[in-house]
Amino acid sequence: MNERMTRKDFLQHLAFGGASLALFPWLAGCTPDRQKEAAGEKARLGIIGTGSRGRFHLANLLQDPSAQVVALCDDFPPHLDEASAMCPGARRYTDYRKLLEDKEVDGVIICTPLSMHAQMTLDALSAGKHTFCEKAMAHTPEQLSAMYRAWKEGSRVLMVGQQRLYDPKYVKAMELVRGGAIGEVVGIRNYWYRNNDWRREVPSPEFERRINWRLYDEYSRGLMTELACHQLQNGSWAMGGIQPSFVTGTGSILYWKDGREVFDNVAAIYQYPNGVHMTFESIISNKHFGMGEQILGSEGTIDLVRGIMYSEAGVRRSGIRQLLDQIEQGILSNAAFAGTSWATEEASKDAGVRFAENVTVNDGASSVGAAGDGSVELMHAFCLAVITGRQPAGIVEEAYWSTLLALLGDRATRLGGRVDIPDSVI
Repeated sequence: MNERMTRKDFLQHLAFGGASLALFPWLAGCTPDRQKEAAGEKARLGIIGTGSRGRFHLANLLQDPSAQVVALCDDFPPHLDEASAMCPGARRYTDYRKLLEDKEVDGVIICTPLSMHAQMTLDALSAGKHTFCEKAMAHTPEQLSAMYRAWKEGSRVLMVGQQRLYDPKYVKAMELVRGGAIGEVVGIRNYWYRNNDWRREVPSPEFERRINWRLYDEYSRGLMTELACHQLQNGSWAMGGIQPSFVTGTGSILYWKDGREVFDNVAAIYQYPNGVHMTFESIISNKHFGMGEQILGSEGTIDLVRGIMYSEAGVRRSGIRQLLDQIEQGILSNAAFAGTSWATEEASKDAGVRFAENVTVNDGASSVGAAGDGSVELMHAFCLAVITGRQPAGIVEEAYWSTLLALLGDRATRLGGRVDIPDSVI
């Protein structure tokens, strides 16, 4: 949160309402009524894993009036020292199980390598702590199922680091899609290109796998869980909760031949029961196209990253603007726009209509987080959930499916073939 932003401005920024709540029930935790319910209270939190992502969340929490970070845990001293310098009043732990025994900790935030997510989440829920786990949820489908069952059978809040669930521009985009603004959804396109080796500097060789865990099979599933896990959620939203039937994929280590075990380029195609395809492609040796996410409709296209809607016909701008105005008022229109769906083979020249203001387009290179990506809203929502004990509806299922699709997509890229996707959760 910007230090110049007042508490009132901050809470108003997070207050979703109207049609948003009908489509995205987890946003109910950020309504004015829920904000009022938690007013004056603080969530006492412990952060497990104080690397770059953990410190990113810590910096946001230190600006959040509903948060009090009381404990920090890491078994890598340099990271723990950096976090302690940011929050000197917090107790320090090197064993997360000791932090879970701390009676003054109401909720924990797990920001460790992927392979540790499942066991730490299971232990935290068992210890009676409300739990936030970074994405992806798990390293294997079996771990994922165990986490889901433990949460379902328990009484504590579980949230996962899918920050786009709370990103206002994504919420508005999906209201447009579900309201018929681009006609029938006919395709979903995702890509994430970088040109860097994804490595971090290590003080000495024995820390290589600890610090660069994303590059090794024992700890990570590579590009599919670290990047695709975010973008694959777009399909679930655009298709109204329907999940793909199967995925095909391929991948290889093409350019960064430096001892890594995960692919440096992947491509996956997910097919839905109605025939719609969702694609994901990532190359980390060319960044020209950056990061992109588009929902393709029979009458228009939504650019999720830039907050722009394009018309296939290049007309009906007044109708598009009217629909945007209706959404602002909490009214979701089901009217589709008239007009031909056929154009010449050249790319569209439609300049589009912006549906989200003050959009910052990032190059997708950060592995930590970016301003305006929903991370602030997500963490604040967790604080409110810890204070009230209310589980945000639907959010675990959303995280479950985004993780499962990523894991099965990774399996497809490794097999170089087709992997079927189950048609129900658990």
